Amino acid sequence: MSRPGHVTTGPYAPPAPRRELTVTSSDGSRLYAEVHGPEGAPAVVLAHGWTCSTAFWAPVVRDLAADHKVVVYDQRGHGRSPAAGPGGYSTDALADDLAAVLDATLEAGERAVLTGHSMGGMTAMAAAERPQLTERAAAILLCSTGSADLAAESRVIPLRTPGGRRRAHRLMLTSRAPLGPVTPVGKRALKYATMGPGATAEQIEACARIVHACRPGVRSRWGKVLARLELTGSLARLQVPTAVIAGTADRLTPIVHARRLASVLPDFRGLTELPDVGHMTPIEAPDVVIGRIRELVRDHLDTTQTARAAVPPPRGGTRQKKEKSA
Repeated sequence: MSRPGHVTTGPYAPPAPRRELTVTSSDGSRLYAEVHGPEGAPAVVLAHGWTCSTAFWAPVVRDLAADHKVVVYDQRGHGRSPAAGPGGYSTDALADDLAAVLDATLEAGERAVLTGHSMGGMTAMAAAERPQLTERAAAILLCSTGSADLAAESRVIPLRTPGGRRRAHRLMLTSRAPLGPVTPVGKRALKYATMGPGATAEQIEACARIVHACRPGVRSRWGKVLARLELTGSLARLQVPTAVIAGTADRLTPIVHARRLASVLPDFRGLTELPDVGHMTPIEAPDVVIGRIRELVRDHLDTTQTARAAVPPPRGGTRQKKEKSA
């Protein structure tokens, strides 16, 4: 029997959701989503990155769900969300999916703090002008992400010239080579590429199980999107209070990306640089990510509005949600 795509015990094991649902995006793609925590509490929506899944947010969800409504979902093709057709991979698709998740999981008038890691942060940028984002997002936290030039700026393959790095990293991003089972060699490779020098054995195991579970074809199709990413224009139109977190040891999206985001964001609310932390900030430094989310909720989310949104709508006015039992 194959091992599950995440650890099942300890602080990095995903907690059981209060509710599971299937969200349908505008092109018919189906997305797996979970809701944790009490209904009527301040809402937080978490979007994971390339090759990850809802399980990636386990330590963040475990903490926040004590007093927040927390929504997590699998990006198309990841985790329990089915793969899309060959034409179903683009930044527009990321934005469409986020819009559908916000519509399906937030009540009328309910707003949330949105947090995106890596490709999840790019999802928020891509959705900058979608009404669902402008009306629903009270604030945004971008973790370990960038808006453009990913292949040229990455330091996973340490070539000297931008052109050489661009070609090498495009091959890496678009590869369909299976990662295979999680082995000591595989964990060392994953730590080098995605994590900082202080990452613990538990953290490395948790990330390796999640990343190795991503299907090679899905990884490659999304890798092609990342290799040609250009969202700087969308970033400049992101009219929502936005903070940034990044690790100084991030090889996938080096700190130069975070500093560039800070210079472009219209409503920038601070950059937190984490010394010797790599790309996997929500697992490597969950306390910092949790603390920043809580600050954004405190500073930007109208909790009285949240309480009003928790009141059931009049009979006959309930939005239809396609759900399945946990």
